[in-house]
Amino acid sequence: MQNSSSSRVLPWRSAIFWLLFAGPAFFLFYGNANQYAASLPSDQVGNIVFAWERDAIPFWPWSIVPYWSIDLMFGFSLLLCANKDEVRTQALRLMLATLLSSICFVLWPLRFGWDRPAVDGLFGAMFAALGQIDQPFNQAPSLHISLLLIIWLRFAAFLRHPLARAILHLWCFLIGISVLTTWQHHFIDIPTGFALGLLVCYLLPMPPLSWQLSAQWRAQLSAMQQVRARQLALRYALAGVSMAAFALLLQGWAWLLAWPAVAMLIVAAAYGGLGPVALQKYAGVSSLAVRWLTAPYQLGAALSRMYFLRQVPPAVEVAEGVWLGSMSAARDPQFVAVLDLCAEIPRQAHPTAVYHNLPLLDLLPPNAEEIAQGVAAIESLRAQTAGPLLVHCALGFSRSATIIAAWLVQTGRASDIAAAIAQISQLRAVRLRAGEIHWAVEGVGR
Repeated sequence: MQNSSSSRVLPWRSAIFWLLFAGPAFFLFYGNANQYAASLPSDQVGNIVFAWERDAIPFWPWSIVPYWSIDLMFGFSLLLCANKDEVRTQALRLMLATLLSSICFVLWPLRFGWDRPAVDGLFGAMFAALGQIDQPFNQAPSLHISLLLIIWLRFAAFLRHPLARAILHLWCFLIGISVLTTWQHHFIDIPTGFALGLLVCYLLPMPPLSWQLSAQWRAQLSAMQQVRARQLALRYALAGVSMAAFALLLQGWAWLLAWPAVAMLIVAAAYGGLGPVALQKYAGVSSLAVRWLTAPYQLGAALSRMYFLRQVPPAVEVAEGVWLGSMSAARDPQFVAVLDLCAEIPRQAHPTAVYHNLPLLDLLPPNAEEIAQGVAAIESLRAQTAGPLLVHCALGFSRSATIIAAWLVQTGRASDIAAAIAQISQLRAVRLRAGEIHWAVEGVGR
């Protein structure tokens, strides 16, 4: 790992290089979209505003200061990156957010619904300068909010001191509300801008998504797994497309269906070929974008867990300190080591546990390479610790049971996979079929 102080100094040339692209790209995309909307007849430019906004949202002239400050933070967010890869990703995030927002502004031109009061002095001059480059168009999604999210994340990754982070969060909050209190945006622009920012962060993750890992994952699938993965991808894709279609047809509040639609399509992409990396879980931490974008899916999964685990113990000991259980058992401090097999859920293990994460997709039997990694992880964790080791997935019925069954066979604690499944089934109502995982366990070899 690079020294933190030197890594923060090294990429400044790269940051300036990318700023020479990101800055002009903003004015090119955003400015042209703004001029296009301004050139349209008034009857072709509407607005989306709730009836309560005019009376409920105050006009605060001073809030033009935090509103303008994002321009400085735009450039500094590139200078705060730790390496050239981060600089490139940050610049691409800023440019992609600007491009996607500008496309929305052209396709759905909107205007702010009323005029601002007259403002004098310094604040008045700042509003006048804003009006020179940003007429009251380019509304939803708020590019200000999209860029704020992207910039906020980069500053938060750089700053470590609690006071500095507190000041950052307060200032970014002021920037966020300033889009309303400067009477530059309507309320609907805020969540749509936040959603677009999340989408951009998902498409351009930090660390960058390794497409090579996706290719390796696809290559390791058996013919049976490929069929199963395609079936699951199709189901989630159909659900996502159906929800998106209803949102487009019904509109209004039905646009909320776009959220679960995006969640379903992300899961479909995982099964459709991207593999576990599509869920962006690194060392037990799921990316902010995935946590937000897949929240409806996570809610459904949580309700499912509550139903299926209502009469099931959190964990059972299978052999010699190796326990099989659900994600809820990982919070138990009795487990000194935890092997987490969930790709879709952030780390649940208590902070003191020796922790290892091997992200596996739900509902899909692990392949031979994944089983080999899982067995090796169990042996490694056993060697590092002397207490109980928990192997868990979401429910403790399939992924974790498969890895433990393979471990029993590979270490001679069971004669074959059928015997291993029978041994585990006496302790927990697992959902394993010997035929589905026999090939994978045999592929690992003794």
